[in-house]
Amino acid sequence: MASSIGLTHFTSSGVSFPATPRRWNGGSRVGTLRVFASETKQQEPDLSVNVNGLHMPNPFVIGSGPPGTNYKVMKKAFDEGWGAVIAKTVSLDAAKVINVTPRYARLRAGANGSAKGQIIGWENIELISDRPLETMLNEFKQLKEEYPDRILIASIMEEYNKAAWEELIDRVEQTGIDAIEANFSCPHGMPERKMGAAVGQDCALLEEVCGWINAKATVPVWAKMTPNITDITQPARASLRSGCEGVAAINTIMSVMGINLKTLHPEPCVEGYSTPGGYSSKAVHPIALGKVMNIAQMMKKEFKDGDYSLSGIGGVETGADAAEFILLGANTVQVCTGVMMYGYDLVSKLCSELKDFMRTHNFSTIEEFRGASLQYFTTHTELVRIQQEAIRERRAIKKGLQSDKDWTGDGFVKESESMVSN
Repeated sequence: MASSIGLTHFTSSGVSFPATPRRWNGGSRVGTLRVFASETKQQEPDLSVNVNGLHMPNPFVIGSGPPGTNYKVMKKAFDEGWGAVIAKTVSLDAAKVINVTPRYARLRAGANGSAKGQIIGWENIELISDRPLETMLNEFKQLKEEYPDRILIASIMEEYNKAAWEELIDRVEQTGIDAIEANFSCPHGMPERKMGAAVGQDCALLEEVCGWINAKATVPVWAKMTPNITDITQPARASLRSGCEGVAAINTIMSVMGINLKTLHPEPCVEGYSTPGGYSSKAVHPIALGKVMNIAQMMKKEFKDGDYSLSGIGGVETGADAAEFILLGANTVQVCTGVMMYGYDLVSKLCSELKDFMRTHNFSTIEEFRGASLQYFTTHTELVRIQQEAIRERRAIKKGLQSDKDWTGDGFVKESESMVSN
C-alpha cells in the first residue's frame, strides 16, 4: 500500500488580484498536498517547474548580480543549463552608478580567517549595473531572439518616481523579457534616493511603488525582499497585496566583513576606507532558510488561493542546500555568489545532487515535496506540550510489568490491562 504524508503546500487557483492582466497561465502554490511514495519502478526525477506560467527546465535561477551582467555571461548561463536568468539590476540612468575596486571581501573558516580555510562568507559593496540601459536592453532582446524558450527576467530599480518606474517597465518589456524582479532590497548605495532597501524597509512606500509597477507591468512581477528588517513577512505581504505574483528572499545582509589588524583598515579596503556592504555565501544560508520559512507560512495562511510564487536565495552551493529551500515552500532557488565562486557549470552539480535527494525519497517531481517541511515548525510553547505528551505516552507504554515482584494490590486491574494486546 502506498504510504502518504499530510503536507501543506501552495495550491493552484485563480488570482483575485491584481486587476492588470498578466502573461501567465497559472501554477502551483502553498495549500494541501499529500505525497505518495511510488509503488512502481522509479523513473528519472523531473526537475522542471512551472512558476507563474513560466516553464523552466529546472528550479535553478541565476540571481541578479555579476553572473547576469552582460550578454556573454547570460548566454553562458543558458548554455550551461540554468533554469532561468535574472539579469543584473538596471535603472534609467546608469551614469549615476559608479562602482569602486576592490569591492569584494571574503570570510574563511579556520583560525583567524586563514587564507587556506574554506570560504564561508562573501561581502560586496557593488552597485547595480553601470552599463547604459540601452546596451542592456539590446542584449536582452538578442538573448530572447537566440533563446526564445528560455526564461529571462529583468531586475529593475528606480527612484521614488512613478513616471520613472513606468518608463523603465515599458522599456524592458519591449525586449521580450519573461518577467520582472523589482529590487527592493539592495542594502547599500543610494538610499537617499529611496532606492533598493530604502523602499523594502518601508511597507507604506513599498505598497505604493508596487502599485505603480503592477498597474503598468504585463508580465509576472517578483518583489525581492531585504533581510535587514525585523519581520520580513510584512514587506512580503505588502508586495503580494499590491499585485506582485511572487517574492524572492533573501538579498544580502548588511555587514562589515572585518578589520585588517595590521593596517587597522576595514575590508574591502578602497584607498584606506570602506562602507558596509551585503553579506552572502554559505554563512547566510541558515538565516535565509528562516526568512523563507516565515514568508512561506504567511503565504500558506493568507495567500493560499492565488498563483503566488516564492524564490529562495542564500548560500546555495549544493543540491542539498536547494532541497532545503524547496522543502520550505520555494518554487525556485537563486544562485549568485555560488556562481562567482564555482562557475556556471555549478548547475550540473546542483541538478545531479537534487535528483539524488529525490531518488532517496522516491520523489518524481519538485511539487511532490515542495513545502513538505513547513508542517514541522511550531511555537516553543507547542514544542513543550508535544514533548510532555510524548513523555507521558512513553511512560504509559513502559507500564507493562517486567517481573512478578512489580504487581501491587491496589493497581491490580490496571496492571493487568497494561499487558493486554487487544
